[in-house]
Amino acid sequence: MPEDDQPERHINIHTSPEIMAGVYANFANVSHSDYEFTITYARVDHEVDEEEIPGVVVSRINLSPRFMRELIDAMEDNWSKWQAKEGIRNLPEYDGPPSDQTGPSGPSGPSAPSDS
Repeated sequence: MPEDDQPERHINIHTSPEIMAGVYANFANVSHSDYEFTITYARVDHEVDEEEIPGVVVSRINLSPRFMRELIDAMEDNWSKWQAKEGIRNLPEYDGPPSDQTGPSGPSGPSAPSDS
C-alpha cells in the first residue's frame, strides 16, 4: 500500500495530573553514544556565588537518532512560530488579539480548523 493511501492515525496519550503538571528546568545537557541521544534536564541555582553551582536533575530522556532529528525539527518549527508571534506583539501598531479570541483553545488556537 503506497504511503499516501494509509489511513490517518492519531496518538491518544493519557497521563496522570502529576505528570501533566510538568517540571521546571533551567538547564539542559545533551550527550550521545553510537546508538542514542540523552537529554538531561536540571534545575540549577544560578544565584549562588560559589564556584560549584548546585542543581538537581528533574528529568532524563533517551532518544533514538531518528526521533532526535524529529524533535529538533519540531522545536525549530515551534521556535519560528513563537518568534513570529512575538515579533508581531512588539510592533507599535499591535493592539492585542481580536476581541472574539478566547485564548489558546479558542477560535485561533491549535484546535481551530485552518482556512488553508
